[in-house]
Amino acid sequence: MKEISYTLRCLAHLLSYPNASMVRHLHEIQQALDTEMALGAGRRAELERMIRRLADDGMDAEATYVDLFDRGRGTALHLFEHVHGDSRERGQAMVDLVKTYEQAGLYLAPGELPDHLTVLLEYASTQPARSARDFLNEFAHILQAIAEALRRRESDYVAVLAAVLDLAGQPLRPVTIADEPSLDESWTEPPAFDGCSSAGQARPGAPQQVQVIRRSPGNGAPQR
Repeated sequence: MKEISYTLRCLAHLLSYPNASMVRHLHEIQQALDTEMALGAGRRAELERMIRRLADDGMDAEATYVDLFDRGRGTALHLFEHVHGDSRERGQAMVDLVKTYEQAGLYLAPGELPDHLTVLLEYASTQPARSARDFLNEFAHILQAIAEALRRRESDYVAVLAAVLDLAGQPLRPVTIADEPSLDESWTEPPAFDGCSSAGQARPGAPQQVQVIRRSPGNGAPQR
């Protein structure tokens, strides 16, 4: 089976934050992709166009990255967010993933989360090709959803996700995903005095339930 370890590392680097240090190595990344030839010529050409864009965009490339991956829910690179959100199950899944890494002699840096796609790719690159493909295939359905979200955003990063799927033996295909709310909508605070769930309290402009209390003559005690 064809080796894919260098290609996996290249794809991990292409999904990392495009600071000056990363951009300096873009030419080496392109050379490694072309040398190993784990991907088809068409896919490598797509990645080459993306690499040129990263090299040319300068600081704009960093802003684009933050907008896509740090502010977009559908394009988040922390894979378990797409499955578990912030639930307790995500924590246990990450613990299990850390154990998988440590059994292979790999240890995360402080603050590094195990479900980030770059980390998964780095781990896969240390495994035999067949094992790496099987490992990536476990997450293929999530990768398809992220790729679709990137396609909708007309981002050339979709080429990286498509390349990962190629290595997993899962060709890129259209999938149905939920529409992602705009950033302004997701950050909107609820209007003040907008009602609550208590009985008798409704939203402004909506009919309000009125409770009439009759007072008994003599002692002034309220009677319902």
